[in-house]
Amino acid sequence: MRTFTPKPGNITREWWVIDGEGQTLGRLASEIAKLLRGKHKPYYTPFLDTGDFVIVVNSDKIHVTGKKNEQQVYYRHSGYPGGLKALNFDEMMARNPQKALELAVKGMLPKNRLGDALFGKLKVYAGPEHPHAAQQPKQLEIVATTARSGNSGS
Repeated sequence: MRTFTPKPGNITREWWVIDGEGQTLGRLASEIAKLLRGKHKPYYTPFLDTGDFVIVVNSDKIHVTGKKNEQQVYYRHSGYPGGLKALNFDEMMARNPQKALELAVKGMLPKNRLGDALFGKLKVYAGPEHPHAAQQPKQLEIVATTARSGNSGS
């Protein structure tokens, strides 16, 4: 039996819309990364772009668990001495709510040209509207799990 490697003509791409309202940042980001890579398809190939396009709306209503809203820090540097800037999660959501989700998803993708191409298929919007109605995206429901308290093993 020969190994099947999909050709560009065999790859079908779909558009998905995900509502970020009430979702946990990391859990949502991991589901988005799976869709972008194409891991939900039977012909997934690690070294090819077999994934779909993902549109995320209401990214300003995403939350984190625990004390991560104060403890999660996003760094950037201007390139000049003393140019290190730091923002926590709350400040990032106030300034640019799309960026927090984009950084979380980008960290879960490959660190090469393939990862850059996959990241280009992610579209994130703070509000409920998006300009991609012509692509006829399908609604994807991701079940929001609540934070568990106490021991889960007993």
